[in-house]
Amino acid sequence: MAEESSTAIDFAVVTYLEEGCWRASSLASTAARDLDTFVRTLRQMPGDIGCIGSVSVDDDFFILVRVVGGEVRYLLSDVTAATDWPLAREVLDELELPVPIEDDEEQAQPAGDLTIVADLGMAAMEMGALCDDLDLYPDEMLSKIAERLGYGPAFQRAVEASVG
Repeated sequence: MAEESSTAIDFAVVTYLEEGCWRASSLASTAARDLDTFVRTLRQMPGDIGCIGSVSVDDDFFILVRVVGGEVRYLLSDVTAATDWPLAREVLDELELPVPIEDDEEQAQPAGDLTIVADLGMAAMEMGALCDDLDLYPDEMLSKIAERLGYGPAFQRAVEASVG
């Protein structure tokens, strides 16, 4: 089992729409050390439509969390990550889904809400196809989501600030 640590977090970014303008900020890797801490951090952010938290872990998988008011929605890019990573397992626990028996590439599939950003312009089928593209790294997938939703430049600046 992989050891979850702040060094395993490639980056954590929060994105939100404020007064019609997309804003993105890098978060300390400790903000994503566990799912509860990450959600608490996101709840503190402003935003006309809530906020979107993105975490890339060890070039292995990503988690997208959307907080709108009291509602929290989750998307895990690869369910098999839960066999190795506690953060991915926490997402499956929130979704009340079982952890796969083993890390089998044939079982690789997203888990959670594929419509997490559908109201912002990325349909569930498009999100599912993106998550199924095994040639892309998690940061590339998150960048494609950011570009599709219109906050690509702000997202890239936040990622660059995060990875220094």
